[in-house]
Amino acid sequence: MRFRAARFAMCAALCAAGGPLGAQGPLVPVRRTPATGPLRADSANPRYFTDGRGHAVYLTGSHTWASLQDIGPTDPPPRFDYDAYLTFLVAHNHNFVRLWTWEQAKWTTEITDHYWFAPSAFARTGPGVALDGKPKFDLTRFDPGYFRRLRARVQEAGRRGVYVSIMLFDAWSIEDKDHVGGANPWRGHPFNRANNVNGLDGDPDHTGNGRLTETLRYPDVVAVEERYVRHVIDAVNDLDNVLYEITNEGDLESVAWQFHLVDFVKRYEAGKPKQHPVGMTAPWPEGENDDELYAGPADWISADGRAGRDLLLSGKKVVLWDTDPLCAPCAPAGFAWTAFLDGLNPILMDPYEVADTGMGVPSTYRFLEPDYEDLRKDLGYTLTYANRVDLARMRPRPDLSSTGHCLAHPGAGAEYLTYLPAGDTVTVDLTGTPGSLQVEWFSPRADRIATGAPVAGGAAARLTSPFPAPSVLYLRERP
Repeated sequence: MRFRAARFAMCAALCAAGGPLGAQGPLVPVRRTPATGPLRADSANPRYFTDGRGHAVYLTGSHTWASLQDIGPTDPPPRFDYDAYLTFLVAHNHNFVRLWTWEQAKWTTEITDHYWFAPSAFARTGPGVALDGKPKFDLTRFDPGYFRRLRARVQEAGRRGVYVSIMLFDAWSIEDKDHVGGANPWRGHPFNRANNVNGLDGDPDHTGNGRLTETLRYPDVVAVEERYVRHVIDAVNDLDNVLYEITNEGDLESVAWQFHLVDFVKRYEAGKPKQHPVGMTAPWPEGENDDELYAGPADWISADGRAGRDLLLSGKKVVLWDTDPLCAPCAPAGFAWTAFLDGLNPILMDPYEVADTGMGVPSTYRFLEPDYEDLRKDLGYTLTYANRVDLARMRPRPDLSSTGHCLAHPGAGAEYLTYLPAGDTVTVDLTGTPGSLQVEWFSPRADRIATGAPVAGGAAARLTSPFPAPSVLYLRERP
């Protein structure tokens, strides 16, 4: 009886949708070939990048804290299996990752006990011993092993079709961010006077933190930072899959410094064979909105939404919509779909397999924790649809769907994508598209596609999904 009742319910849904279902099956992942030129903001639709072939590029993926340096409570810290990590990303159809940079050699605000980071960008030559008991840094010399690893990891990601944002600095490396009880990372920072042989003092006022190293106040500090940035660029400039991020969650006082470094990167790369996008992330915790990001010189931004949805929908910048500044650690239901249909590029701050070894992440956020796995899969599903549609012509059109989630191009060659987070029925305004449209439904939780009978354009259409919520509706003009 339960089987017959389920069949009856399915029949009722199909009739409401306009007819019987056609072909069914899993969503076949669609990936672009590896990058063939540095990304540029699409001049016609600057909410997306375009590659060297003129294709609009949608970025989505996940990132974790040990993606570049090994981190952990032992010395040396456990080696991160980067090859397995890339395999994991590609298996979930992700095409973007942040390479996290930790400037300090030891201590972190999230952990009260010992915590190490290796390798470091600057060479540890001595003479003398730093606060962590190891040789002091020489800020005129770089550690070749760090830059070999950086280049190798970007290259390997590129071979697998993954774009990499290189984090140049990290504000969580210079202060405790008001984390009561955590260790102060400034104690392990190369710019701490006690830790370098050059006499550089990133805290001449003896505040106990290095916040002012992310300002323009100290020209000698800025000179060292610029020399380091040039060295990073020299290591990866010939690679196509590169983006830069100035710093992770600098405070509001760092904005002018970040603007300076965005311009510095662009000027330095102007004399190089290739030029890559430079990005800024939202100030944290200070800052009342994202206006400074949209008004600034960065090619892409990671906003935190304080400016409101209207600005996010405006398409003025490429926006990497990251759970990190929004709510991390978290995996909001529907996050990938609502961001994608708002014209954003969603990414996940993913605890991955370091959840039990540090960074203050509760042990409940595990490698296969269901909410995270659902979101990881959703990110990959959105990439498939982004690569199936004519993305450069698509715009967020929440007004065209009764759910408020719609990415569309009405008219000739029409395509509509809409998301149903709850309920099984949606009304789509098709008045801008005369003619007939093909119907495809997708269930993210079941990973199943079902094609429906064509629907007539020229008016509002009410359609019912054959799947339980959530579901996705894809309409495209019939050939």
